Amino acid sequence: MREKSKLTSDQWVALLAKEELPAITSIAGILDKFSNDDRSSIPNLSKVILHDQALSSSLLKVANSSSRSPVKRVTTVSRAAIFLGIQSVKNICLTAKVLEGLLNSKHLSPAVYDRLMKLMANAFYAGLLAKMMVPDYDESTQEEVYLAAMMYNIGETSFWSTGNPLTRQLIQKVSMPKIAFEQYCASTAGIKFKDLSIGLARTWNLGELLIKSLNQPQSRTKEMNIISLSNQLSEAIGSPPKNKAKFDQLIKDVGTLINVDEHKLKLRIESTRKLAVELLGSYNASVLETYIKPLPKQQDFGGLPSPVELANLTIEEQLIIGIKSLNALTKTSRSMNEFLTHTLQLLSQIFYFHRCSFWGFSQDKRQMECRQSVDSDGDPVRFHYTFALSDSQNIMSHAVNQNETLFVENFKDLKWRDYLTFESEQFIESGLLCLAPVKVNSKVVGMISAQIFDKTGYFTEQDFSHFDLITEHLNLCLSYVSKQLQS
Repeated sequence: MREKSKLTSDQWVALLAKEELPAITSIAGILDKFSNDDRSSIPNLSKVILHDQALSSSLLKVANSSSRSPVKRVTTVSRAAIFLGIQSVKNICLTAKVLEGLLNSKHLSPAVYDRLMKLMANAFYAGLLAKMMVPDYDESTQEEVYLAAMMYNIGETSFWSTGNPLTRQLIQKVSMPKIAFEQYCASTAGIKFKDLSIGLARTWNLGELLIKSLNQPQSRTKEMNIISLSNQLSEAIGSPPKNKAKFDQLIKDVGTLINVDEHKLKLRIESTRKLAVELLGSYNASVLETYIKPLPKQQDFGGLPSPVELANLTIEEQLIIGIKSLNALTKTSRSMNEFLTHTLQLLSQIFYFHRCSFWGFSQDKRQMECRQSVDSDGDPVRFHYTFALSDSQNIMSHAVNQNETLFVENFKDLKWRDYLTFESEQFIESGLLCLAPVKVNSKVVGMISAQIFDKTGYFTEQDFSHFDLITEHLNLCLSYVSKQLQS
């Protein structure tokens, strides 16, 4: 029955263009009647714009924005059209109607609304970034590149704006890897976002450059590279990738393509961000401003910086990076082992533990076995050890029974005397130990141990509270991922 209820791509395009976003379809049809290179069309186009008060207002605001910098303030639509040029006016009108149409979406769940806002902001920013990358091109090509970059993901953006019951279903899986999510959408609802973008681009006659960039991505002309890279850059600034190296490479690729060094490129990107925020106000779309973010800093990336970079940060900055990196992992991974490895590396690099390990229950639950370990650099090390859990009272069995984080600073202290077994002494030796339960939905599934082999290393109660913060956040992330898998 579900298969029969699926719509084809053509049916989705018709639904979006005719029923969901008729105002965009209408303005696109009107604008298409005016030639881009016919100045005699300007008076007639101006008359059309005057009939739409919101459109007239947006056009005048954009014409007087800092990016246009007219010598004398433009006060009439006809003067704005002459000053800007007909192709620029057409793009401004289409941009205004796209933003207006999408922002008027009703009955969206909070998660769908947030997704829509991010995509709209990314698209608008991508268009301006693309235009920034072609300053020496003629005005006609600049406008064409801007429109193609801005409308590159119009299929997906339009879909989320519909409020269709499918949006609530698909949004639950949006944290999947991109290719896997696209496959899920296709198999569940028959939706291929690229096909929707191509269909809408043809329906609204948005230009061959956009259609070719979507339909023939292998044709890597400079303009098509700019369209692709501007969208990648906009998305990466809005949601920094887990790996900072990927972002750095993206910046390098953009700089190489347009022959600008990294410092100048970043200055241009920041200027473009300020322009985007200003223009959103002109388009009555200020709600999107918070989604236009500055270039990410080190702590904004999900992955861990190098040990040297980490050492130059304050403990608070390191903890923020650690928590954000675990949060980012919930969007890309469902593997418990990956979360554990990441956390062990994180702990070792922040606190300089000599060895961090994860311990799991044996099949019969009678032992705790070391499953993986890393050294102070976060590199894997071989370490085989077990603790008996039944018929034995040792430091590990005590931690499991207590179900709380423990800090063993001095194993000779009287409070640990009941757990002073041979295996515990061999394990701790003369160092200090932190133990933390690993829990999924409040159920203990293992333990993390973190060790300093001698007491020349300085580790305080405050450090222990920070250790506890990281391990507790790991448990929250594991529980979140578990619930996602069950939904």
